[in-house]
Amino acid sequence: MTEPYPHARAETTPDAPDAPVYRTVLFDCDGTLLDTLDDLAGAGNAVCALNGWPSFTPDEYRHLVGNGQRVLVRRITPPALRDDPATLSRAYDQFCDVYARHGLDTTRPYPGIVETVGTLAANGVRLGVLTNKNADAAARLVRRFFGDLLSVVQGRTDDMPAKPDPAMTSALMARLGADPASTLMVGDSDVDIACGVNAGIASCGVLWGFRDRRELEDAGATHIAATTRDLVRIVLGR
Repeated sequence: MTEPYPHARAETTPDAPDAPVYRTVLFDCDGTLLDTLDDLAGAGNAVCALNGWPSFTPDEYRHLVGNGQRVLVRRITPPALRDDPATLSRAYDQFCDVYARHGLDTTRPYPGIVETVGTLAANGVRLGVLTNKNADAAARLVRRFFGDLLSVVQGRTDDMPAKPDPAMTSALMARLGADPASTLMVGDSDVDIACGVNAGIASCGVLWGFRDRRELEDAGATHIAATTRDLVRIVLGR
């Protein structure tokens, strides 16, 4: 297996305050840490082809993803079939099968994000991943690209509602021993910002992902980061 991306540029920041502004950061996965769009679109369109349904462009998938794989499958299912449990179950199984085999075809970390995660870790920030991606798929991808830098991953499970319900956020914060007053949710969509709002924590919308500034601001983002350097400044307070 190829080793995770190098963390050579991770660095401490002696000019920052003694403690980061945010002592815990919860990262969304798709569209925030990893550019997964083409692989998600490929798996979705494979399901469409298997069932003879219309396909979607990668740009359309920017607004279809974000609420978990089951919701994605329902959204690409023709409206007349969306209330048929057998159809949805079959399509979901097809999606999971294709994505398990092709989820790493083009997926890569966004430029600078591995180094950013390394820098935050080097400055004592607790880090976790909070995603609506299925838990096993999320853990596999995060481990592949981030190794031990992001070892605490909370993905979607059948016994917990998806984001933006605060249940997953609370579970991850408990695992990290996080104080809500110094915890930041980082993501690229209104789902992530709503997740922060619902959990009573600050949020940062990032502009390198799947959605745009207006959506993030309208959702109530505490901060907006146009670049990974912006994110470091927001978290460390320099």
